[in-house]
Amino acid sequence: MAESDVRTAPTASRGPVDRYARYAGLAAGALAGGLLPPLRDGDGVLYAIPAFGLCAVGGVLLGDALTAPARGAVRAAGLTPRRVRDYVPPRMTVLLLVLALSLVALLAVAGVVAGPDDLGRAGRRLTLTCGGVAEGHGPWPGFHYGAPMLAALAIATVACGWSLRRIATRPGDDPSRRDRSLAIVAAWGVVVSTSLLGAASTASGALSDMTCDGAAGTVANAVLLPLALVSLVTAPWMLFTVCSPRAAWWHRTDRGARG
Repeated sequence: MAESDVRTAPTASRGPVDRYARYAGLAAGALAGGLLPPLRDGDGVLYAIPAFGLCAVGGVLLGDALTAPARGAVRAAGLTPRRVRDYVPPRMTVLLLVLALSLVALLAVAGVVAGPDDLGRAGRRLTLTCGGVAEGHGPWPGFHYGAPMLAALAIATVACGWSLRRIATRPGDDPSRRDRSLAIVAAWGVVVSTSLLGAASTASGALSDMTCDGAAGTVANAVLLPLALVSLVTAPWMLFTVCSPRAAWWHRTDRGARG
């Protein structure tokens, strides 16, 4: 049971500081995405995708930290439990959890089957043998490429989970909590969807260029292509939501409860 929740007069759930912090996070991510690819013999693109997502997460967290809770005239008070799941968008959250699990599974499988490239660097290439002839293609999302994505996902998950907990328990009004929780989930979704888009499209491209993959490659592409397409749609959706979250679109029961 949470502390007594004091209802406040309706106030704007987002102030200029919050909005500018979110935009700053996206701008920093875009800058990192432009500067990182040339680094480390072109491997910087590996870090550009999660770096952009983490910057988006950081912008939302910074905006939440710098914005004071909404205040207004006290109308009513009561003991009500406040849980994180009461403020996150349920359908979006379920979709992103499915995509996150798909990303982890994809990177785990790709890491197990990955091999060294021509220079002997592990986890960068897929090599198959058929008819006594070895065929290889890269880049491949093995552990060399997958480890930074998994690290970014873990950092973003911990940061967003902590922030959602903080938002649910801090003083303020319910519309503000829902708005900020939606932005936090969407920022986490940026990390998930952009990382999955990069991993799925890279793996699918590598398999499409090989002839030794056989039926297993056909089945894998049948899974990878839909994942890449879903991520391609989800990524801009999450970006738009970070910039302009609309909690009222997905949660209208609070208005009915107050009526």
